[in-house]
Amino acid sequence: MSDSMSPQRDQVPYVPEPKCELNLGDILVFQTIDQSKKCLNAFEQDSTLVTVVELSQKSWLVAGIVPGVDRHPLKKFDADENRLFAPIQRWKQEAIKAGRDVKRIVVAFEAGRDGFWLARWLQARGIEAYVIHSKSVSVPREHRRAKTDRLDTELLKRATLGWLRGEPDHCRMVAIPTLEEEDAKRSNREHQYLVGERTRLIKPSQGGTRSPWSTQFQPEIT
Repeated sequence: MSDSMSPQRDQVPYVPEPKCELNLGDILVFQTIDQSKKCLNAFEQDSTLVTVVELSQKSWLVAGIVPGVDRHPLKKFDADENRLFAPIQRWKQEAIKAGRDVKRIVVAFEAGRDGFWLARWLQARGIEAYVIHSKSVSVPREHRRAKTDRLDTELLKRATLGWLRGEPDHCRMVAIPTLEEEDAKRSNREHQYLVGERTRLIKPSQGGTRSPWSTQFQPEIT
């Protein structure tokens, strides 16, 4: 589910300072500023609902850190952005029942096949969304041996919490481009892909035509 594969999802206009349309309560207004290197908002754990999403092509695994709730809930469902709000709303109500006033909701996920459309989609609905640079998350040795979606969400929660607290070396966030900025980069990426394909096709031809009679032969793609 890349940006190019999900054009209909980017039909939602990008709103610089969106209002929440989900009746999630008094949520901290998301500011459209570059927070890729450090979080600029003070982190209050008792009033912040932190959600991380492990994305795959067919299903998503959502994990939450709910204020006032000891358990760390998990919810798996078919890949569908609209279904993401159900567990968020339920966990927010659990925090309220525990006597916490949720003023901020954070959703984070690793950069990958889904690109930035999901982050823009969440931002347009008043949700504070972050995209984690996948290579910036340190992986313990035991997690390298036993890789599961559950372990991945634990790593994402730990990295996101550390980053929200302003602690160094937990992870780095990717700056989320606007749809226009993403489209401007797409043509360059497509050109790089075509150049790579051209090189891949030419090199075997060159290797197969090396002989005393064809040393000057340089195949070209038209």
